This record gives sequence, structure tokens and C-alpha cells, in this order.
Amino acid sequence: QVQLVESGGGLVQAGGSLRLSCVASGRTFSSYAMGWFRQAPGKEREFVAAINRSGGTTNYADSAKGRFTIYRDNAKNTVYLQMNSLKPEDTAVYYCAATSIYSASTESKRYHYWGQGTQVTVSS
Repeated sequence: QVQLVESGGGLVQAGGSLRLSCVASGRTFSSYAMGWFRQAPGKEREFVAAINRSGGTTNYADSAKGRFTIYRDNAKNTVYLQMNSLKPEDTAVYYCAATSIYSASTESKRYHYWGQGTQVTVSS
């Protein structure tokens, strides 16, 4: 198993930036592909970005392309989500997730482990 803990959320003005971090503990971090998802109030959880085990392959939701960057440091057991040019519609709880089977999947059902989430609020 792997335990995931997110951090880095907060309140930021539109146009600002945040970097989310997700630290994994337990089994070998490099054995897991990682994803970031988000859930806004009253909405379903949605895919944001994903990265494969080595970090060489990434996937992004259309809403994240060009603004968000996912990357990982396997030596630090950490995956990051750099978010730039933030918009009010990016406001949500952001979750990191891990899967030992699939690679950089966009589907939440393919992730077996989830963090507790970190709140991101973007003011207009």
C-alpha cells in the first residue's frame, strides 16, 4: 500500500500560481503512476493531470493544458502540480492518486490510492 498526503493549497488571486505537492509513503514510489484530480462543490471529481512511473509521459485535461505542469521526483517520493494563470473556475479540492497497474490514466476508477485532498481557492 501507499499513503498519500497533499499540501500546497490555499487562497490565491486570479492569475496567480500555486504548487501542490503530494508525498507518498509505503511501497516504492516509482512503482506508481500518479494523477491529480479535483472536485468543486456540487460537481463530480474530474481529471486534471497524470504522469507515468518514470515521469516521461504526462496527460492533461484540456482545462489544464498550457497552465498546469505535473512532474515527479522519485528520490523524494513526491509528485507536484504547478498551477499558473489560475482562474476562479479552478477552485476545488485537489486530490492526488496512485495506481500500480495503469500508466498516466485519466480515469479516476483506475487509481487505487487517494490522498485526503487540499483546498485551492481562486478569487476573482
